[in-house]
Amino acid sequence: MHLHQFGKFSRRGFLQGAVSLAVAGPAFLRFGKDQTDQDVHSFLAYVGSYSSPQGPEGAIGHGHGIYLLEMHPATGALRQREVFPSDANPSWLAFDPSRTHLYSANEVSNYQGAASGSVSVYSIDRPTGHLTLLNTVSSEGAGPAHLSVHPSGKYVFVANYHGGTVAVLPVRTNGELGAATDVIHDVGTIGPTRASSAPPGTFAISGHDKPHAHMVQSDAAGKFVLASDLGLDQILIWKFDADTGKLSPTKQASVSLPPGDGPRHFVFHPNGRWFYSLQEEASTLVTFDYDVATGKLTPKQTISTLPKDFKGTNFTSEALISPDARFLYAANRLHDSIACFSIGPAGLLTFAGEEWTRGDYPRSFNIDPTGNYLYSCNQRADAITTFRINRQTGALSFLGQYTPIGTPAAIIFLD
Repeated sequence: MHLHQFGKFSRRGFLQGAVSLAVAGPAFLRFGKDQTDQDVHSFLAYVGSYSSPQGPEGAIGHGHGIYLLEMHPATGALRQREVFPSDANPSWLAFDPSRTHLYSANEVSNYQGAASGSVSVYSIDRPTGHLTLLNTVSSEGAGPAHLSVHPSGKYVFVANYHGGTVAVLPVRTNGELGAATDVIHDVGTIGPTRASSAPPGTFAISGHDKPHAHMVQSDAAGKFVLASDLGLDQILIWKFDADTGKLSPTKQASVSLPPGDGPRHFVFHPNGRWFYSLQEEASTLVTFDYDVATGKLTPKQTISTLPKDFKGTNFTSEALISPDARFLYAANRLHDSIACFSIGPAGLLTFAGEEWTRGDYPRSFNIDPTGNYLYSCNQRADAITTFRINRQTGALSFLGQYTPIGTPAAIIFLD
């Protein structure tokens, strides 16, 4: 599963092909004549996009809000069914445990005239997937980049990247969101602009000017909440009181990553005992043992997400474990690849291969409910690309499918 040589594809040819596919739109993505919606059960997916004139990294958002897509499990093909307009950069999405509500982190910094972003909640009509907006509240910090839902479904956690805060939003009995029950302002020493563990020649120096909360999520039991702060080079750990919606520090209030490495996203192994942190500026994965009783993290391995001899600049984005828990995937932006690692008996990672995303700047990716397909949201290419997963080796193979969506940021599946 190696990266295809870029020299075999001209950039002009690639762009011309992408334009052609964008023009073709739904006609290109329709199911084959011998495969209809009635023949094979399809899955629904939602895609969050950058949709405001001021998008990520100062770029213009080309999206129109939240997209509803249909996925055909026999082919992996996506087709658009509906768009729910929003010009507030709904760049991260999450479901409640019952899959009856969808939450979006709206990555803006001017909600209702304040230096804050917002979070919206939608009710989901089953089985059509149609969204109805219930309400929108302040995220209690500028530029919310990630949100997640407590296992009880009673709280939403949001990480505000530009605001450097983590907020807890309660879910009311009518499904609407309430005002925050707790807001934590990340504090500490800012890391250096150069990552300690980065490859030679890197200029990946963004994010170390102030605290930047990048991801927040509870463990499976909902007892502890963890958040990565890229600017502080730390993972913060709190106890969570589900009765009051309050966070309080644990005995190990944080764990530090190497200076400047910039922890971005993390993922728990399904067994609950292993935890993987992805560093944006160092392009590394760090494996931790996780103590479910105390929330303590103990590091035990660091591995690069890039080829052995890579030199230059790269920013990682997303890490995800396959449904069978045998492989971990990580996305590289600028290198534009998805790296694959096999997960050993002790949770240690072994590099297994990589695949070119066929698009620029994969901001995130996801695996469909069948475990057969991986979808890469290529932010600067304005398209999602589809790959088949070899369930035995973890290898990815491109299916030649481009789904045109302006500045796609995240995709999640309604199973």
